[in-house]
Amino acid sequence: MNWLEYYQERQEEMVSFLRELVLRESPSHDKQAVDTCSDWLISELKKMGLEVTIYPQKEIGQITSALLPLGETKAITLLLTHIDTVWPVGQLKEMPWRVDKAQNRIYGPGVLDMKAGLTQAVFALKGIIDLDLVPRNQILLFINSAEEIGSPAADELILEHARRSSIILCLEPALPGGGIKMRRKGRLVIELKVSGQRAHAGTPSKGVNAIEELALQLNRLRRLRTKSLTLNIGKIEGGEKANIVAAEAAALLDIRFWNKEQKNKVLTYLKNLAPQLPGAKLNWRIVTETPPLEPTEASRKLLTKVRRIASQLGLSLPAGRSGGGSDASLASQTGRPVLDGLGPEGEGIHAENENLWLPSLIQRTALLTATLLEGPL
Repeated sequence: MNWLEYYQERQEEMVSFLRELVLRESPSHDKQAVDTCSDWLISELKKMGLEVTIYPQKEIGQITSALLPLGETKAITLLLTHIDTVWPVGQLKEMPWRVDKAQNRIYGPGVLDMKAGLTQAVFALKGIIDLDLVPRNQILLFINSAEEIGSPAADELILEHARRSSIILCLEPALPGGGIKMRRKGRLVIELKVSGQRAHAGTPSKGVNAIEELALQLNRLRRLRTKSLTLNIGKIEGGEKANIVAAEAAALLDIRFWNKEQKNKVLTYLKNLAPQLPGAKLNWRIVTETPPLEPTEASRKLLTKVRRIASQLGLSLPAGRSGGGSDASLASQTGRPVLDGLGPEGEGIHAENENLWLPSLIQRTALLTATLLEGPL
């Protein structure tokens, strides 16, 4: 079966499907918008005969899974995706859906991250179903509703499904050149709070300036930075007026690391923080934590097998790493083999020039279909 030709013939249908997803804007924090997009997708999945499960949420959009229960074995292949984007409702006015035929690119909010990956998953399943084929494993498509804000409600579901699966394929966008992401940085979002003593600016010795203490601590924390360990001071706040010694101040930090050793270094440093100004008090907490994705023997073996399938399609599959996080990092904590970045290729993730390179949608859907049918599993 020539899957590249098969999906090339269905390119117009795939682009139309992708357009429907993109035009239904779905920012992570907008429950109603995410549910609207999700409801449309669920209706399409049910038309395909998939067994759909909806996990309602109070504050964020509904989480969804869809099972294709056919398989040569009872094992499960888990496909990780998400329907939410970083873009607010109304962004389409600034970033309209646009197909550049000359450059083979499609533009729009969330088109690459990751509504193209959702389209890829749906059409891989659709191809298998329409041709009455039986995949190697049963296939579970998991659709997170808030991946862009740290998967606050999906963590346990992802771990549960990952433990029940034999392999995990994450359809996040590929690296430039079509690369798989074998490594991802882990992430700690830290809130650092300082308490001081309020006083009149004319008699500063009677107070303890929380902003000054925070500035001193942030300067010290910069020492953690290395070429591979990054620290971003993303937000600071504190004080009331220019003529008042600030009693409270706080900062939000984004710290990223490649391995557990670097994470432990950060936590040890934080635990040993001590006030620099007499009378100041420090408190810190972990707001969000994402583990790193690190290659394992099992994931390397899986990559070798998928590369063999890719070569049969005339495709190369380089491996690389990413400083961003994904649900693949969490799923990898179960010890199951994980490949991330199996989605289509493009440019401008989280940027106003976000775009999909259209040929890669065909290529990656063909690769995913062949992997689900022929792969190890």
